[in-house]
Amino acid sequence: MGEAIIRIRNVKKIYQMGSESIPAVNGISLNIRQGEVCCLLGKSGSGKSTLLNLMAGLEKPTEGQIIFHKKHIERMDEDQLADFRQKYVGFVFQSYNLLPTLTAMENVTLPLIFKGVPVKERNERAMEILQAVGLEERAFHKPHEMSGGQQQRVSIARAFINQPPVVFADEPTGNLDTKTTYEMMDLITGLANKNNQTLVIVTHDLELSEYADRIVMLQDGKIEKIEKKLTEKGEIQYE
Repeated sequence: MGEAIIRIRNVKKIYQMGSESIPAVNGISLNIRQGEVCCLLGKSGSGKSTLLNLMAGLEKPTEGQIIFHKKHIERMDEDQLADFRQKYVGFVFQSYNLLPTLTAMENVTLPLIFKGVPVKERNERAMEILQAVGLEERAFHKPHEMSGGQQQRVSIARAFINQPPVVFADEPTGNLDTKTTYEMMDLITGLANKNNQTLVIVTHDLELSEYADRIVMLQDGKIEKIEKKLTEKGEIQYE
């Protein structure tokens, strides 16, 4: 596992609700390493999705620093953030977020269109990754013609097609049955490990956290504790 790719330093995100200040993330510091599968685990309201959004540049911190490859995300304007996400980040969402009027192939090629990749190359790359996720036969089907598991495979293919350094997965199996859930987790972690990509998973499901190299447990916007994967002796390492 490589050096830290994301460095979070005393980050806070405070929402103002009328006269009340609500700290969704409350002074978190954390390093996430290149090639690591890191799970942000916690109940609803623990701050895990907000922390992911901050790391991905979807929201700005109220205080603190988020450094990605020596780039300060918190200092970027909207255009710079859009460029950053296009180059460095992939997303897998619980709700799939596919465009309903586009085929699986067209949904998967969207990141390549934004990068200006020629049509022939992007279609070849899209078909290649659809084959990797077992969906080549569904390449020209639209989302409504596919099951939830198949739609999530399209979403995963889209997230990984650019081979971004980091893929963020926010409750990626929340709408799937148990069997499909494990298939999706095997797929996501397998793709990330193959390409030495960092994978940050947000979940409330303790069983899904077993796929992670590290589990960051959140409560009330703070890190409660961090667990590492079992050692060869079968012991859990704590930080």
